[in-house]
Amino acid sequence: MEFDVVIVGGGPAGLATACKLMQLAGEKGEELNVVVVEKGSEIGAHILSGNVFDPRGLSELFPDWQERGAPLSAAVTGDDIHYLTSATGGQKVPGFLVPAPMRNHGNYIVSLGRVCQWLGEQAEALGVNVFPGFAASEVLYDDAGRVRGIATSDMGIGKDGKRKSSWQAGYELLGKYTVFAEGCRGNLGEQLVEKFDLRRDSDPQHYGIGLKEIWEIDPALHEQGKVVHTLGWPLDNHTEGGGFLYHAAGNKVFLGMIIALNYRNPHLSPFHEFQRWKQHPRIRQYLEGGKRVAYGARAVNKGGLQSLPKLSFPGGVLTGCDAGFLNGAKIKGAHTAIKSGILAAESVWQSLLRNAGGQKDLQDYESAVRSSWIYEELHRARNFSPALHKFGTFFGSAFVWLDQNIFRGRLPFTLHNREPDHASLQEASNAKKIDYPKPDGVISFDRLSSVFLSSTNHEEDQPSHLRLKDPDVPINYNLPHYDEPAQRYCPAGVYEVVEEEGKPRFQINAQNCVHCKTCDIKDPTQNIVWTVPEGGGGPNYPGM
Repeated sequence: MEFDVVIVGGGPAGLATACKLMQLAGEKGEELNVVVVEKGSEIGAHILSGNVFDPRGLSELFPDWQERGAPLSAAVTGDDIHYLTSATGGQKVPGFLVPAPMRNHGNYIVSLGRVCQWLGEQAEALGVNVFPGFAASEVLYDDAGRVRGIATSDMGIGKDGKRKSSWQAGYELLGKYTVFAEGCRGNLGEQLVEKFDLRRDSDPQHYGIGLKEIWEIDPALHEQGKVVHTLGWPLDNHTEGGGFLYHAAGNKVFLGMIIALNYRNPHLSPFHEFQRWKQHPRIRQYLEGGKRVAYGARAVNKGGLQSLPKLSFPGGVLTGCDAGFLNGAKIKGAHTAIKSGILAAESVWQSLLRNAGGQKDLQDYESAVRSSWIYEELHRARNFSPALHKFGTFFGSAFVWLDQNIFRGRLPFTLHNREPDHASLQEASNAKKIDYPKPDGVISFDRLSSVFLSSTNHEEDQPSHLRLKDPDVPINYNLPHYDEPAQRYCPAGVYEVVEEEGKPRFQINAQNCVHCKTCDIKDPTQNIVWTVPEGGGGPNYPGM
């Protein structure tokens, strides 16, 4: 199937690219054939974010978004930040000590999944072909090595690798240009970074794992628009991360925790840290008498400006979190994703106008990003994550306040973190073991009951999409050195070490996978490779 532009990923960046392209074509009275291919069963099914939403990018794409009915109804009414010192203690941070980028006046508490569904409706109304349920599994190249599109995975392949009666061949979606907007740690984006050496002049990308739940709470405890952030307990001073609790519309709260994946203790379990955090009185007070209705997890970029790869390559570009535009100081990336999609669309459109064959590389996209407010934001926030990594939570936070509130991000130096996240683990024998309390089934829960709330589903009779380069590494190397950390860093219980005839065996429960990509990032030997399952597989998030 041939198109003018192929867009991989139905998140904010991909949909913004599609909408802007059709707007530009409509202004000139031109016809344009654009497709968005999305691996989730529907637009929004795989979208997970906090989310306090900065409408800046959306206002550029659709200045009349309010009249169009965009699902932004809970305006932020106030910010609270707490420094937690113990399981019961803590201190509210005075307003003058809050870093300027974390003040949320003018923003909205939203379900980013709902926003993407709305963007998908706008895209279809503009004439975009939207294909949900198709997983882009392969980048296609022409004889000169230029990207010419993607192929979707075959459907109906059994675990034995043979075709079932339901077999259906994948599609080749070919375009003059291909825009990659897969989200954080996109598997095709990573292949492109490696093939074209796009990160040769940048730091490694750094990541966090974000865990999130939605609760319906007692209306008497609900304060629509209130934003709560925490740092400190239960994480130690050398483990970067923090919690959030957002009072959304409809007596719902969105709460969760982000933990940087450069943590050093292999005994740490992000899922259990999150469950423990909910028991703190300053969080539990909102959840008493409430009901948990959704759960999910997703990796997030946190490398910032220093980790941006080269953005263009022959035949296409990287946008949104596929490139890594999240602003760590703001804890926001949707607005920069939308803006990057707008800039990508403008670059593609100008190239199509100048050259109908679409053979020109899109290097002007790179310069457009560098001259935009995306770059200005990321430049001001460039020392945020490296400072927390270098100085720890307490002194790092003090540095961030000085950097952001006094110098406005203009200090005359740039900090770096050149150690990849997977290389950060200590040997298990040198690390402190962590005794996590059993879940009470009221405030804290286990992983399997949590995965159930994510509505995750994979066709069981299919090859595992979680592949090991060397099947002996988990037991022969990771287990003795790191107590096989996949048992703990996975938030969905995918990886287990089980006893079989008196010997340990590494078990992969691929059907539990919520597509967070943590294993692909954190495995200390980089032995686990995350690939796409059959299209439509994975979580089906209800408004995350």
